[in-house]
Amino acid sequence: MITKITYDFGTVEVYDNYVILVMNEGITVKPEYNDILIEIAEKYFHNKSFGYITHRINSYSVDPRIYFETSKIENLVAFAVVSAEDIKASTVEVEKIFLKKPFQHFKTINEATNWVDTVIQNTPV
Repeated sequence: MITKITYDFGTVEVYDNYVILVMNEGITVKPEYNDILIEIAEKYFHNKSFGYITHRINSYSVDPRIYFETSKIENLVAFAVVSAEDIKASTVEVEKIFLKKPFQHFKTINEATNWVDTVIQNTPV
């Protein structure tokens, strides 16, 4: 891990090829949170592809409008949701409609990080 950053909405762990986010219980992920992701992308992944992994261990809502802005982050090449719960897996299917990036659901962090690494390796620079 490169660094861990705590925000009022959750925690971000930055690694070489990806970020792992854990959102706080009960929040709503809003489009303005995308500004923070853009800052992280510019600071830690300047001119480098990266992936976003959200570890959904808490219950929270996502405003799907956020994905329109997230889709504009050019060096973001993979988006993964980690959750063992089937209800969250069905939610992911709806969220995929709004994000114009490779988007997958996984049951473990290890599966998600392996997939992100593969997507990055297969993405032209």
